Amino acid sequence: MDIEKLKNEIDQLKKEREAIILAHNYQRPEVQDVADHLGDSLDLSRIAARTDAKVVVFCGVQFMAETAAMLSPQKTVLLPVREAGCPLADMATAEQLRRKREEYPDAVVVAYVNTSAAVKAESDICCTSANAVDVVRSIEGDRPVLFVPDRNLGHYAAQQTHREVILWDGWCPTHLSLSPVDVERCRKLYPEAAVMAHPECSPEVLKRVDKVAGTSGMLRYPGGSTTQEFVVATESGMVYRLQKEYPEKRFYPATEHFICPTMKMTTLEKIRIALRDMKHVVRVPEEIQDKARRVLEAMLTVTASPRRAK
Repeated sequence: MDIEKLKNEIDQLKKEREAIILAHNYQRPEVQDVADHLGDSLDLSRIAARTDAKVVVFCGVQFMAETAAMLSPQKTVLLPVREAGCPLADMATAEQLRRKREEYPDAVVVAYVNTSAAVKAESDICCTSANAVDVVRSIEGDRPVLFVPDRNLGHYAAQQTHREVILWDGWCPTHLSLSPVDVERCRKLYPEAAVMAHPECSPEVLKRVDKVAGTSGMLRYPGGSTTQEFVVATESGMVYRLQKEYPEKRFYPATEHFICPTMKMTTLEKIRIALRDMKHVVRVPEEIQDKARRVLEAMLTVTASPRRAK
């Protein structure tokens, strides 16, 4: 089936199912094009919670669909590709976190949203790449922070807040693949460009860029800059999104290989099948869901009105 026929069938199935399609910024261009909303994982989960749609097709990875399901328990959340996981999220399990908490009983556990619902349920508060600094800064007193699972984002938050942060040994294979040599090569190729990098990149890379930001920050940055060219040091799907948002500017991937394999698993055909067959429904056990939702809500409280987290 060609792309136009697929799009038409998807549109018809959406109407029949009273569905909405949400796509992460890292998805394939054609998937982004059929989405009703684009964004980062938390933005999309908030949209899922607000929509009147009965069915939410989440074009992303497992932990993102779990978050949407927890914030929208009355809706049916579908993940088109059951196997679409996140290597970073898989680097921390609930059992591992319970053992680590025994080592650091005084620590406040900050869980990056790139974690399973089960890990969130064992944590004290969540964060995103956009608000990690604010969340760590909100921790009361001088209690240490156990940051799970991305060591690079945790290191960045520690630098910005001057807090004691215990780093979990986890990383995003895609972002960690970027080296300082790649940044210097981009400087030579695009001497007029500003370099934006995701805080999941290594500290050595972050020292060499003009702007450190999550995907939502990257979307805002060019709009407030007189610079006309940008190097984008995050997953390649972001370049497509940025170019559509700012057609008068130019965006370049930091490397040709900046691709997350699991993000690219979702295709138009998989979306069509998900809507047609109502698969795969994402469910989070109630006992985990309640605890994890409180952890997410604690983060949202800090984001809405900074406070001292307990």
